[in-house]
Amino acid sequence: MSAQTRPGWLEKPKPVTQAAKAVALATVVLLVCVPFLVIVSTSLASTDEVVANGGWVLWPTEPSLDAYRDILDGGIVTHALGVSAGVTVVGTLLSLACTVTLAYALSRPGVFGGRPALLLILFTFLFPPGMIPSFLLVKELGLLDSYASLVLPVLVNVFNLVVLRGFFQGIPEELYEAARLDGAGDWRVLFSVVLPLSKAALAVVGLFYAVAYWNSWFYASLYLESDHWPLQQVLRTYVVAGSGLTDATTGEGTVTAPQTVQMAVLVIATVPILLVYPFLQKYFTKGVLTGAIKS
Repeated sequence: MSAQTRPGWLEKPKPVTQAAKAVALATVVLLVCVPFLVIVSTSLASTDEVVANGGWVLWPTEPSLDAYRDILDGGIVTHALGVSAGVTVVGTLLSLACTVTLAYALSRPGVFGGRPALLLILFTFLFPPGMIPSFLLVKELGLLDSYASLVLPVLVNVFNLVVLRGFFQGIPEELYEAARLDGAGDWRVLFSVVLPLSKAALAVVGLFYAVAYWNSWFYASLYLESDHWPLQQVLRTYVVAGSGLTDATTGEGTVTAPQTVQMAVLVIATVPILLVYPFLQKYFTKGVLTGAIKS
């Protein structure tokens, strides 16, 4: 393609354009990184330094882990961290199991009642239940003040189901037929053929579920008592609302500044997802786009 006939969007960017893009990218990076750096630095700063800097520290001169020792030395935060970890692990595994089996059933042609079931599921995506009906249902099922109330009402996400269904439909039909000729049943086909070829989609959907369970606080505020709260609800109550910071640690008060404790709780609530995400990032484009193209 000659330079005269080349479309404008294929031309090499001008130096001014490249410089503007670099400035814009650097600005976005600073807007994201600087607040996070302030949060981590404040959580590591000493009480005197926090007070001297008006509550925020960009770079601590004498880093200290006193705030983390305070909030992890028993008390509500330690218990909430265990609750969030347990709900995330159990909820993600159950959600993946239910979503995979349902998506596989809906992806196969000729399944009895498959299309009505799919339309019914999509209807719940377009018209989700309200807060009051959901609360009444959880109450009638006897799930109030139970960790099951954080998992069962959101066990299957429709978007994740559609992604996996589309991915399963994209697997060549010849592989299904070859497995059938070898005498494989539906469960054998699922575990021996479909799942090994769907690692990218499973990684993406699993991360979506894990992030949703880890960050969930709304259902905890509706269904659980305060002594059963997960970490995100503790974070919202004691950091965002700024109340009861003494009770958020050991229940006996702390020697650190309130801002330091708040930022330490925020770091603990954020870091686990940040550590997991880079290992699964490479699957995002392949998993989401492949599953969403054919649905």
